[in-house]
Amino acid sequence: MELKRVVVTGLGALTPIGNTVPAYWEGLINGVSGAAPITHFDASKFKTQFACEVKGFDPHEFMDRKEARKVDPFVQYAIASTDEAVKDAGLDFDKLDRNRIGVIWGSGIGGLTTFTEEVANFSKGDGTPRFNPFFIPKMLVDIAPGHISMRHGLRGPNFSAVSACASSTNAMIDAFTYIRMGRADVIITGGSEATINEAGIGGFNAMHALSTRNDDPRTASRPFDKDRDGFVSGEGSGAIILESLEHALARGAKIYAEVVGGGMSADAHHITASHPEGLGAKLAMTMAINDAGMDFSDIDYINVHGTSTPVGDISETKAIVDLFGENAYKLNISSTKSMTGHLLGAAGAVEAIASILAVQNDIVPPTINHFTDDPEIDNKLNFTFNTAQKRVVNAALSNTFGFGGHNASVIVKKYKG
Repeated sequence: MELKRVVVTGLGALTPIGNTVPAYWEGLINGVSGAAPITHFDASKFKTQFACEVKGFDPHEFMDRKEARKVDPFVQYAIASTDEAVKDAGLDFDKLDRNRIGVIWGSGIGGLTTFTEEVANFSKGDGTPRFNPFFIPKMLVDIAPGHISMRHGLRGPNFSAVSACASSTNAMIDAFTYIRMGRADVIITGGSEATINEAGIGGFNAMHALSTRNDDPRTASRPFDKDRDGFVSGEGSGAIILESLEHALARGAKIYAEVVGGGMSADAHHITASHPEGLGAKLAMTMAINDAGMDFSDIDYINVHGTSTPVGDISETKAIVDLFGENAYKLNISSTKSMTGHLLGAAGAVEAIASILAVQNDIVPPTINHFTDDPEIDNKLNFTFNTAQKRVVNAALSNTFGFGGHNASVIVKKYKG
């Protein structure tokens, strides 16, 4: 069977540094931090009192009040970004075969805000069960692609990928694979997450995973810096329209880039910590390179997982140096989590968008908040510290790694007919 080529024809983003793709890209290339004191709840008694929240988002711009109450914020975010992506792609579903258009979406946790609110309300009562009838459907991870499909009448493959922080990269690889194999013509993929609430912040604090730099939130997410002290929680959504090349050309779609490879692996090591030598990361990147039929020297930019954690940042850089050899020092590396924070299950989507736009615009977004080199990290690598860099980006690789030892890497490159 001849595999179909797969291209990107539409993008949508709702992020802590911009509520649309143009605003997000502007924030990225200008090195804007999305971190600020938490406003979603009273965090005064929490070890971490700041996060990268979405700002100025009004769900009623996308749905009426009655419908908005029936869905968790992670679904509201998903609908906002997919609306932008569908419009950007110029998709007129009335003229297309809806049976061959699907939605494959990622979220690491799903409706945590709903779960937190419902259980808190129950615990304040006398034990009489009084739950919202929408409690379960609001909470389910797979309800996001369900709502997206119902919104547009799309009857193709429809499900969620759940692999913690690798979720939306896994979703993107699945979408890529289904189109490649001829099982769909178009798939809306990406991911969304909304975990900046009492349970999300409290739970990650209990694990000592979050930065506690409450005195200076804007510089708290500092990947590869000697003084990094944990990740900064983020939220939002990224949507990517993937389409077979022949389908895109037939309808005269604009093409951002081509998706050429994906790799997935497991560390089989620890429930939360990455393998210290980056073995799973190396395996995922190698699989992606092989899947794309490329050489390591063909990659110009790596959007790294780079969460600003003491262990993870070291193991990922070790993996890159081991795999890429001397080529590692010729490419650009950056962690856009330094600006957006960690969007968990949506991270892969917004970071794939950053990679796609880097390929399109030949600009590498920076890793901001670098102050002190870490002697345990190879500082000969070009981490694109503090300022965006212009360079030809023919191909970019995006890494996402999740709790449970999940690793996923995807490669996009310039579309050349």
